[in-house]
Amino acid sequence: MKEERGYLIILTGDGKGKTTSALGMAMRAVGQGLRVIMLQFIKGSWQYGELDAAGRLSPGLVIRPLGVGFVHVDPENPDPADVGTALNGWKTCKEALFSGNYDMVILDEINNALSYGLLPVEEVVDALLNRPPGLHVVLTGRGAHPRIVELADLVTEMKEVKHPYRKGITSRRGIEY
Repeated sequence: MKEERGYLIILTGDGKGKTTSALGMAMRAVGQGLRVIMLQFIKGSWQYGELDAAGRLSPGLVIRPLGVGFVHVDPENPDPADVGTALNGWKTCKEALFSGNYDMVILDEINNALSYGLLPVEEVVDALLNRPPGLHVVLTGRGAHPRIVELADLVTEMKEVKHPYRKGITSRRGIEY
C-alpha cells in the first residue's frame, strides 16, 4: 500500500496565533502517537512557555530554538550574522526533515526568515518538494513566500482585528510567551 502524502501547511498573516496554532497541531499529532519536532528560527534564549510544556510531552514533542531573538532586517541588505544564524538553523531543519525520526516537522517563523532574505527560497522549496512522502510540514510566520504558498496543501492567514499592544500593553506570560 502506498504511503499517504504528508501535508504542507502554512500559517501566516499579521495576526497573533500562528505558533500557537502549530502547537495545537503538534499536541493533536502527539496524541495520535506521531513524533513531532518544532524548530524555531527567530526565538532564542528567552524562556517561552511552550518549551516547558514540550518537556511534559517528551519524547513525542521536541522544541528547539535556533535563533538569537527577534531580528528586524532589511531584506535587501541583511546582516551577515543573521544570515549565518538562519543558515545554521536551516541545516538543522534539513536534517530533521530527512532524518526519518519525525512524522511532523514545524518550521516556526521560517516565513519571516525567508521574507527577511536570510534563506534562499529555492533551497527551501527544493527540500519541501523532496521531503519524505508521509512527512507533514508546518511553516509559520508572517509574509509567507508566494512560491511556498503555491506548493501548500493548506494555508491559513491570521488577521489582526484588535491587539492590546496597540494600547501600549506589553506581552504577558502565558499569552505571548
